[in-house]
Amino acid sequence: MMELLLMKTATGLYALATALAVKYLFNRDERISLWMLRLLVAGLVLQAASFGVRLKDFWAIPENRWFMPINSFYGALSFLALAVAGVFAVVEGRNRLGILGAFVIPWALVCAAGAVGRAATMGGTEIHGLSPALQSYWINIHPMVLMTSYAAFANAFGVGAALLIQEHQIKSRKPTELCYRLPSIEELDTLNYKIIAFGFPVLTVGIIMGGIWAYNAWGRFWGWDQKETWALITAFFYAGFLHMRYVKGMRGRKAVYISMLGFASVVFTFIGVNYLSELHGYLSGRG
Repeated sequence: MMELLLMKTATGLYALATALAVKYLFNRDERISLWMLRLLVAGLVLQAASFGVRLKDFWAIPENRWFMPINSFYGALSFLALAVAGVFAVVEGRNRLGILGAFVIPWALVCAAGAVGRAATMGGTEIHGLSPALQSYWINIHPMVLMTSYAAFANAFGVGAALLIQEHQIKSRKPTELCYRLPSIEELDTLNYKIIAFGFPVLTVGIIMGGIWAYNAWGRFWGWDQKETWALITAFFYAGFLHMRYVKGMRGRKAVYISMLGFASVVFTFIGVNYLSELHGYLSGRG
């Protein structure tokens, strides 16, 4: 199947980009960073092509016409990988901090590899007809908005990890060369904040969209389903991060710890709760 072949190739390119990103941590050769970015972009292009093929096959089913193909765990993982890589490509293009690739690109690889693994487990890429509750234009917006925020938070997690490593290096009596190659703590702290400041309102809008969709589908805006509850908990973590930053002036390590708790909640909301929620279990095949 062309879709899966393109996806596997994109995953391979993400793996190569990850390997170069790790190598660049210990090598000053800027050609490594350049090739890392080239491979990442090539992976993005191929994955976008894979998504296009999936869209064509998905629309071949009458009840799926004009809806987006993310009603399966494969589709969700595939889009999330695309979003993580895309957000990092934008961040890298604006800031030219190739050394951060080792902390971010692996998340795109994990999602892409997870999608390929899911396809292998399910014997295909899980294209099937939408249930009546999902036959809404909201499926073209709500999940993608949420996963875009998740992609931003994955990038913020990578930046936060780099900050913690840099702080440890600076406090060490024998800092390695990595200390002199990573951006300063101030730069990393600011970038972490900027990414979260972008991701939080996107997450909030996504949650509100989900509520509107729920009202249209089931006659209630909020039902305290596990997915809804943990999405709200995730929002509280990042709201707490922004509050502590704006009001309390918290920066550095403590702020990063809060943001990392938020990302742990993101992972659980996206994967863990998926196996508990009756209403949102369609990602794992329950709904």
